[in-house]
Amino acid sequence: MNSALGLFTAFHTVISLLAILAGIFAIRDLAAGRVQSPATTTFLVTAVITSVTGFMFPFHGFTPAIGVGIVATLVLVWAFVARRAMARSAGRAIPYAVAIVVSEYFLVFVLVAQLFAKVPALSGLAPNIKQGLFGATQLVVLVAFVVIAVRAARSFRTRAVA
Repeated sequence: MNSALGLFTAFHTVISLLAILAGIFAIRDLAAGRVQSPATTTFLVTAVITSVTGFMFPFHGFTPAIGVGIVATLVLVWAFVARRAMARSAGRAIPYAVAIVVSEYFLVFVLVAQLFAKVPALSGLAPNIKQGLFGATQLVVLVAFVVIAVRAARSFRTRAVA
């Protein structure tokens, strides 16, 4: 790996980790009913940078990583559209909250995949993504985020009724 690509990879990794961290605080704020907070803004900005820089790596043909990046970018577009719609009508916070949670899920999904690929202890347990442990881990992550998204939606529905 040349030094320019190494520096770019480090930048992308740091921004990705910042996005995940900001996403945790953004989801916490959403659960508390704060739909527009510095954490959600920071999350959205860093998630966009993560998605954009992810497409700047050299590649040869379509890969699952590119597919995940495309879907994650579409979810971010959904979040921005929902944020704009929410500004016009307070009752439209549910799609925004769900988009934030789904976007965070994709970042964590990639984090888990990278951990299994790069951390020797994990890659030894599941040398490729077709191993059961990798799939089971991703399933646990998915279920956790579905629960978080449902709770966020219910929280906003309860606040809208009250």
